[in-house]
Amino acid sequence: MSHSEIEKLALLPDEEIAKILEELGADGQREILYNWTWNARPEQLPPSQCDARENWRIWLIMAGRGFGKTRAGAEWVRTIAQNDPDARIALIGANHHETRSIMVSGESGLLSIGPEEERPEYESSLRRLTYPNGAQVFCYSAGEADALRGPQHSHAWCDELAKWNMGAGQLNGDIWDNLWMGMRLGENPQCLVTTTPRPVPLLKQIMAEKDVVITKGSTHENIANLPARFINAVHNQYAGTSLGRQELNGEMIEDIEGALWSRTLIEAQRVLPIARDRMRRIIVAVDPPISAHGDACGIIVAGLDDEGKAYILADHSAEKASPETWARKVADAVAIWDADRIIAEANQGGAMVKSVLQAANINAAVTLVHASRGKVARAEPVAALYEAGRVFHAGLFMQLEDQLCGLMSGGDYVGPGRSPDRADALVWALSELLLRRNIAPKIRR
Repeated sequence: MSHSEIEKLALLPDEEIAKILEELGADGQREILYNWTWNARPEQLPPSQCDARENWRIWLIMAGRGFGKTRAGAEWVRTIAQNDPDARIALIGANHHETRSIMVSGESGLLSIGPEEERPEYESSLRRLTYPNGAQVFCYSAGEADALRGPQHSHAWCDELAKWNMGAGQLNGDIWDNLWMGMRLGENPQCLVTTTPRPVPLLKQIMAEKDVVITKGSTHENIANLPARFINAVHNQYAGTSLGRQELNGEMIEDIEGALWSRTLIEAQRVLPIARDRMRRIIVAVDPPISAHGDACGIIVAGLDDEGKAYILADHSAEKASPETWARKVADAVAIWDADRIIAEANQGGAMVKSVLQAANINAAVTLVHASRGKVARAEPVAALYEAGRVFHAGLFMQLEDQLCGLMSGGDYVGPGRSPDRADALVWALSELLLRRNIAPKIRR
């Protein structure tokens, strides 16, 4: 594990630290406090500073959560702005809220780093930051590709690019293309991309570029700056799972050969979140656990529009919950989405499941369904509906999608956890909306 110069200093004996600080004096100590080359780990520094590879166009930091991606991005922008008063830098987040709350005003954002007198002035109405020397930073949303038609920039910082693929069509590719068509200021336009890896087409495209430098890393590399309780919690819950490998280790999790669902297919079927009034039917599907100490209770909200297309709207699943707790989660989901029916698997104590739901004072009809086939056999016709373009994910549901991509043709399950509880609830929901009532056309496999 690499260390920053500050971390190396902290490892010295107390007497030696005191001597060094005394020799530095107040000005020297202040310089160390705000000097990023002292505070950064080597992998958080631009390639030209790490290994002399200066002819890069794109620097891609693809690492786990808590690695320090945001701080690295903000410090890169700060360094450019302070050294070049003519710099015109684009900030692009998944949406305007994340651009403002994370990249600009977050704990590691541009308004929180560096000496106060050197920090930029933020004009929220113009979505612009101006540094004392005149360098400017402009804020954009990945959901508004046309906003980058026209503006010119010398540099860009794109955060959580793998989340940009949240709209229909090629929205993420459009904004990337528009960005680079305007990167024509200065002698060496450059872009930093900071993201947790997900196998979306745009990220794969960037990784294949000739003039890209890729930095990879995990959450544990920044353990010195993260709470021990956080590290213990995420390790206990996600260690060894595909979600943990992706979100903590920073690994790109590819599709599993033979799986009923592929991540590529799910990404192609992803759309922006949808309002309830666009749905003519909404149901909440429940896969109850056998006990409060076993598997999660899968609770999936799905809707059907007037064109006969189904949408996964929300995942309200509850981990290791008592019957009263998961029943309350179901009740909340019904209230939030104004669902007209609950579909609940009743193989494990059907009467108990119905009584628990009724005790929660849920204002929706309850239908109990019994599984006569295995989970994978029930899932196969639902997976075919995805291939036919009949099902869409209105948002990002990582834990659910990990389970879907772990269901194998032939009956095995190789996804996270002991059981695909969320995926099973999804299958019940879509079976009710598209198969049980013969709403969908027959699909030939």
